Amino acid sequence: MEHIRNFCIIAHIDHGKSTIADRLLEYTNTIQITEGQMLDDMDLEKERGITIKSHAIQMEYDGYILNLIDTPGHVDFSYEVSRSIAACEGAILVVDATQGVQAQTISNLYMAIDHDLEIIPVINKIDMPSAMPDEVEDEIVELLGCDPSEIIRASGRTGEGVEDILKAVIERIPAPTGDKDAPLQALIFDSVFNSFRGIIAYFKIENGIIRKGDKVKFFNTGMEYTADEVGVLKMDMIPRQQLSTGEVGYIISGIKDAKEVKVGDTITHVARPCEKAIEGFQEVKPMVFAGVYPIDPTDYENLRASLEKLQLNDASLTFMPESSVALGFGFRCGFLGLLHMEIVQERLDREFNMDVITTVPNVSYMVYDKQGGVKEVHNPSGLPDVTMIEHIEEPYIRASIITDANYIGPIMKLCLDKRGELVKQEYVSGNRVELIFMIPLGEIVIDFYDKLKSISKGYASFDYHIDSFRPSKLAKLDILLNGEPVDALSTLAHHDNAVTLGRRMCEKLKELIPRQQFDIAIQAAIGAKIVARETVKQVRKDVTAKCYGGDVSRKRKLLEKQKKGKKRMKQIGNVEVPQKAFLAVLKLD
Repeated sequence: MEHIRNFCIIAHIDHGKSTIADRLLEYTNTIQITEGQMLDDMDLEKERGITIKSHAIQMEYDGYILNLIDTPGHVDFSYEVSRSIAACEGAILVVDATQGVQAQTISNLYMAIDHDLEIIPVINKIDMPSAMPDEVEDEIVELLGCDPSEIIRASGRTGEGVEDILKAVIERIPAPTGDKDAPLQALIFDSVFNSFRGIIAYFKIENGIIRKGDKVKFFNTGMEYTADEVGVLKMDMIPRQQLSTGEVGYIISGIKDAKEVKVGDTITHVARPCEKAIEGFQEVKPMVFAGVYPIDPTDYENLRASLEKLQLNDASLTFMPESSVALGFGFRCGFLGLLHMEIVQERLDREFNMDVITTVPNVSYMVYDKQGGVKEVHNPSGLPDVTMIEHIEEPYIRASIITDANYIGPIMKLCLDKRGELVKQEYVSGNRVELIFMIPLGEIVIDFYDKLKSISKGYASFDYHIDSFRPSKLAKLDILLNGEPVDALSTLAHHDNAVTLGRRMCEKLKELIPRQQFDIAIQAAIGAKIVARETVKQVRKDVTAKCYGGDVSRKRKLLEKQKKGKKRMKQIGNVEVPQKAFLAVLKLD
């Protein structure tokens, strides 16, 4: 145990965590780097150049066993980071020499400090022409209160400073503590589904020893299994006869049902169970809710199975069944943010070949009725009647934005337009300012992050956490097609913005809904009041083309006949809303 070190790498998005992780693996001869980013093995990760999953891998250096967990940097995947931190004793904090300390750096750092991790600060990309290592060093000293000599300067591209990082990991990060002779206690921090072997759970042993063939049980679910195979994680899984306290590894026990494995659960022995489960694992709080429906209704059960398998690998995804008049049966899914929602949709398509329709994303609201009851509503269609509602409360977030002082004006305007309130503004260092805002979550869910990046030319970094629920004046906006409400397009909007939003939605739908043989009325309504209307004109045959001269009543007769036919058609015709209309409503701006 003295020779084991468990550590993770944390940083803001794009500060070079995965590149440094690759260099460490190359330096310790764990793998040969044949192409960039060996740890990011998902196609999506390679295409987008971001880390989506935390990856665990074992290295050997100088007689020590080093278990490294590389983590994502994007705010939507912070739950992955929290799980990695729970399985480590130390963290390498990577800061980009060209950008300095960013919002996500600070929030991940506080998460690591809450778990009492030993922090090793590293300045990356010092070989870049625009690097400012001295200024960034001052920022880190101010943030951590450490000695400048403790900060390692490195470059993931050239490999400079990698040896210093490995030495610092061995010298500064404490060995795991625990009792080999105590009953087995192992924390599951991730799991994957393998179509041949069943579910593979990744764990870190806090106390005790696990051997191949042991009878084990999962503490929270109470299910019992045989450990068919245990081993350690390198680029591939390497089987071992036993793993002891402090080690990170995997277990295969032929579990077929995804519901039986919960990330954050504790593994223990059947014969000699531990007293209590391991603590220090937070529950996931989804921020954004959207309906996911199969395009073909017969795929409903396949979609359920796909979501369960995806949930194993992405514990921050939550879902429950729901049905909609327009779209049939589907699931109400909770995501941590819009990027997370996009990634889940993409993974369903690539890994499980599921074609799905996703509805307009919204957040959860607390609805207080006149009898004094409270109800949590994730979907506008779940709202009680307007006459029954006392008031509605919506979630507010505390957003931290770190930016260059030149962009304060446009960023202030953006946040205030989104009904934000400035809480405080302070200079972090030199020309960099941290702005703290309280903003309704519903306002930032759609396109806030993209706008923030564009108005600050990519310089502003953004991080947030849920703060509280506050009373708000909200209105339910319904979209009607020929008088029939389309529940998948209904949204909750702030009273002041509802009319303009309704007008814009109608205009957008007019462009996207194909013309039929009859007029289609697109209306936006708040309660019984219609606030906007557009009409998709019918496609008409020129029935009077054959009338040349003669009395006008000949033409009129033909037009009346056509009008009756159109009227009959309107009664039986129905309007199909194309999938791109749902997506376009999200990107109205």
